[in-house]
Amino acid sequence: MKILVINAGSSSIKYQLFDMTDNKVLCKGLCERIGIEGSAFKHKVPGQDDYKIEVPMKNHEEAIRLVINTLVSKDHGVISSMSEIGAVGHRVLHGGEKFSGSVLIDQKVIAAIEECCELGPLHNPHNLTGIRACAEIMGDIPQVAVFDTGFHQTMPDYAYMYAIPYEYYEKYKIRRYGFHGTSHRYVSGRAAEILGRDPKDLKIVTCHLGNGSSISAIKGGKCFDTTMGVTPLEGIMMGTRCGSIDPAIIPLLMEKEHMSAKDIDTMMNKKSGMLGVSQRTSDNRDIEEGVKAGDKRCQLVENMLFHQLTKYVGGFAAAMGGLDAVVFTGGIGENSPRIRSFVGHKLEFMGCRVDDEKNNCRGKEVDFATPDSKIRLLVIPTEEELTIAKDTYEIVTALNK
Repeated sequence: MKILVINAGSSSIKYQLFDMTDNKVLCKGLCERIGIEGSAFKHKVPGQDDYKIEVPMKNHEEAIRLVINTLVSKDHGVISSMSEIGAVGHRVLHGGEKFSGSVLIDQKVIAAIEECCELGPLHNPHNLTGIRACAEIMGDIPQVAVFDTGFHQTMPDYAYMYAIPYEYYEKYKIRRYGFHGTSHRYVSGRAAEILGRDPKDLKIVTCHLGNGSSISAIKGGKCFDTTMGVTPLEGIMMGTRCGSIDPAIIPLLMEKEHMSAKDIDTMMNKKSGMLGVSQRTSDNRDIEEGVKAGDKRCQLVENMLFHQLTKYVGGFAAAMGGLDAVVFTGGIGENSPRIRSFVGHKLEFMGCRVDDEKNNCRGKEVDFATPDSKIRLLVIPTEEELTIAKDTYEIVTALNK
């Protein structure tokens, strides 16, 4: 069976087509600037030159149609007809408390995703647009929703509740939800495989570090706690997001700077984090180059990141009552030996030992702890799209039995 994986954003669609016989990626691509002047399409087939064009895409339906037409085209296609696609898997940001796992999409699921738009206003509406566009173009082909929040639904109430009046949880479901769940689920499971251990016997901290970053405590194969909250804003500092701050800063700035709620939201999500402190970049590669060049703001950003990382890893280890492994993934986690080395050396008081030579790598799977280390240090490139494809395949295959 071939599975098409769709990740729809406000003005973009990322896609991958998998052959589930051997989990092979047949092609992947990106539609960007949908509904905006200068919209572009990129399509990549392994072993071939990339196909890139600028083409008008007025809406997500046009973008999905372009994807399908390319998949079956004579020059750039990888399948003979749309009928070869057995199902479509969609990344959906927010499932609230309604979904703890992936589900076959029907009208009830669509209605539930719509209800969660209030919790995920920047993502859920666009996820729905992608789902509806596929239904319009591909007809009755089964579609599956895989939720960013689903994996974190195993958190105990004392980990997900906020210390605000309980009525706001009852009325509005304000609580910690967590994100990057597909990534945390994949890398924690893969870590157990690498270590040759039963996930039920492991206490793991997974660090998904990128432009958006979150850290999760995985105890017994299930999420025990995580850093992101109602939205992806909470937790560790990120590329442009502030992460956790004193809530009193918000009314103070609203009064001092005459900022509206929308201004505050924009500031915290798009003008803070690495960009806000450095005043020059949201890219960790630039931060590391700035540190080498003696830039004091870049040094401050790096020190803040180092401090927050070790604080969360150490705190989660204490909360779980132990730590067997730390996993690094995501664009930064997979490609920054500097950050990984710092965290590993900071954990030496717990018996952690770093092999700096093994750590000197980028984008590949490796255990860079020494043989005598009491904590394993793993780099595991995340496979979110493959995880979505596998969930979709399992659900659709079960339907046909």
